[in-house]
Amino acid sequence: MTKDMTNGSPMKLILGFSVPLLFGFLFQQFYNLVDTLIVGRFLGVDALAAVGATGSINFLIIGFCMGVCNGFAIPLAHRFGAGDYKAMRAFMMNAVYLAVVFAAVMTVLTVVYCKPILKLMRTPDNIIDDAYIYIVIIFAGIPATYLYNLISGIIRSMGDSKTPVVFLTIASVLNIVLDLVLIISFDMGVAGAALATVVSQAVSGVGCLIYSMKKFEILHTDEDERKINTFYMKTLCGMGVPMGLQYSITAIGSVILQSAVNTLGSDAVAAMTAGSKIGMFFCCPYDALGSTMATYGGQNVGAKKMDRIKEGLKDCSILGIGYSLIAFVVLYFAGGSLAAFFIESAETSIIEDAQLFLIINSAFYIALAFVNIVRFLIQGMGYSKFAILAGVFEMVARTIVGFVFVPVFGYPAACFASPVAWIFADMFLFPAYFHVFKKTKRMLNVE
Repeated sequence: MTKDMTNGSPMKLILGFSVPLLFGFLFQQFYNLVDTLIVGRFLGVDALAAVGATGSINFLIIGFCMGVCNGFAIPLAHRFGAGDYKAMRAFMMNAVYLAVVFAAVMTVLTVVYCKPILKLMRTPDNIIDDAYIYIVIIFAGIPATYLYNLISGIIRSMGDSKTPVVFLTIASVLNIVLDLVLIISFDMGVAGAALATVVSQAVSGVGCLIYSMKKFEILHTDEDERKINTFYMKTLCGMGVPMGLQYSITAIGSVILQSAVNTLGSDAVAAMTAGSKIGMFFCCPYDALGSTMATYGGQNVGAKKMDRIKEGLKDCSILGIGYSLIAFVVLYFAGGSLAAFFIESAETSIIEDAQLFLIINSAFYIALAFVNIVRFLIQGMGYSKFAILAGVFEMVARTIVGFVFVPVFGYPAACFASPVAWIFADMFLFPAYFHVFKKTKRMLNVE
């Protein structure tokens, strides 16, 4: 069930690894879309805006959790690529110990300080109570987030991108069922949407854990491999924390932008929420390609095959550019119709604003493709600290748009925030890639 990505056609390997990931991300976004659709249709625009107002702070915290787990998987990919399975298992166990500590601390802090953060973001008074109820439940489920993302990251580091998708699919179906039951039948409001998400992720995490323990003999540890190793923990934190911070620093810019959008009223928040949810669905291929390149880069650095990294980057870029052109055409002509699924047809101005958001963002999807492909490749090669700097560039761009342009030009300016952020990040990432590529070749002493 594992896959060696150090031999064979890079294009075939990238496609074979990324397609299952793509289906996983699509299912994940699908049940996020269902959350949004049910909330918008059955609870109204204010409830939709309440959920949307938490999007940036949600990304700030949950993104950190996901980044840490992805970073923890990089040393495992290196050891797998090098064939050092004993060290790989020792890294795995120390990653588990660290994840337990991270999850406990983050759950307590986020639940305690959730309401003050929403107030600091100037969340409109008519939606702040629902926003708090939704996000505090999501934060209480942080241990479930760590569980699924850590186990799936471990499995992907060995070249298996299919197993996590199976359990994510199960979770997606469960999430939809729970949405319908908790929101419609039990009338739990936005709390039902949040609870459905947390329970579904917990189920997928537990299922993935049980399956991996039974089916992956390569992960079975002995007493020596289960010992706490400070060197391994330092290495894991050196990879995981920068990747987590990259997500969080990027999200800080989103929080600032969201604060600026909040001042435009709940209609603007609702429009951006609907547009963002649709956009996230269309951006799943970039997430899949990025995650693929992290594993691909990690295994090939471990195997000291630098030429394959160049080939993989070229092939992956071709896939990203081709998809970007298709996505722009679809969203240009169908963006408004897609937004109408989330909002009552009478709310024409909100639908038009959501469509504007989708057209502007999709016009710059090629820049987003390179952000994911190059950044994750650099991380997979072992230079996760560069991810922080890329995140800083994105944060600066969104901050400038939020502070300077949104107050002057209003909602249209907010629609350009992410494209500007992607361009800023690419301006850093391309030189960074050439630097780390040369540095890695010297370090590995390969031509």
